[in-house]
Amino acid sequence: MELLLLLAALVIAFLVFTWLVRVVKATLSLVVAIALLIILLRVFGVSPGEIWETLTNLWSRIFGS
Repeated sequence: MELLLLLAALVIAFLVFTWLVRVVKATLSLVVAIALLIILLRVFGVSPGEIWETLTNLWSRIFGS
């Protein structure tokens, strides 16, 4: 019985670990994509302030606040 509980715990730990690795991998790839987009916009002369202003205007248009 203890062996069965140990095996079940190992399987659950493995599944949680693989899920966590996938989440971290997706998060890091999103961060890299956003950073590259911001760098590309900076090359074309768009400042971070302009990006932020555009995003806040878009947010207020969508949600009306």
